[in-house]
Amino acid sequence: MRLTILINGSDPTVNHDYAVLWLDTEERVWSRESHDGIDLPPWGELRDEGDVTKLCAPTAEQPLCTLRGLHVERDYPTAAQGGAQWSTGSVGRTDGVWRLQAVEKKPVQPEHSIFRR
Repeated sequence: MRLTILINGSDPTVNHDYAVLWLDTEERVWSRESHDGIDLPPWGELRDEGDVTKLCAPTAEQPLCTLRGLHVERDYPTAAQGGAQWSTGSVGRTDGVWRLQAVEKKPVQPEHSIFRR
């Protein structure tokens, strides 16, 4: 299953930073599809701990972004929106929100795979 997630600031009318991500729940990877202001690498690994999904850089332990309220190991996502927190370099962490944009239940073959294992 692949989920399309939008991450942005807590008030998108004031802060226009965003990232659109694809989360592949079978391969346990994510890819950045578009972004402005939320600087995440092109892809990484998913880690699911309870009701928190952590987006990590490839082979990194520390999460770049956490999605609170999202559990991806089930047949369906547990929520359609929740809190997000991501690293902002030297400034520390920034709080925002994530929203589920789409769910694709059938396997999807990407035109160009960026995942390297």
